[in-house]
Amino acid sequence: MTELILKDESYQIIGACFEVYNELGCGFLEAVYQECLEVEFTERGIPFRSKHRLTINYKTHPIQKHYEADFLCFDQIIIELKAVSELTPDHLAQTLNYLHATRSPLGILVNFGQYPKLQYKRIALTEHRR
Repeated sequence: MTELILKDESYQIIGACFEVYNELGCGFLEAVYQECLEVEFTERGIPFRSKHRLTINYKTHPIQKHYEADFLCFDQIIIELKAVSELTPDHLAQTLNYLHATRSPLGILVNFGQYPKLQYKRIALTEHRR
């Protein structure tokens, strides 16, 4: 069995997401969940950067376009928030692009729009992905 990477850190993050979902439920805009998670991460002592700007390189050259991840936690976990009825392959691709751009080992895609429960997906950047 493969060991989960950043297991303890991701459990802390997912626990904070569940707390926000349990408090608010679904139906709010993504920006509301973003702000509530900032409060929850702070209260739990989870280190984070909100609306973290990701530089993209083409070969060795940084380009002008950039991505903006909802959160970077523990300086290595990208958190992408959604408030949609269902996650799609495009949402997964977006998170994978963020991982590739930063070489972060783990992304967590979190959907607050799913009823009746929070939806999340851990996405690891592995050597065989390109």
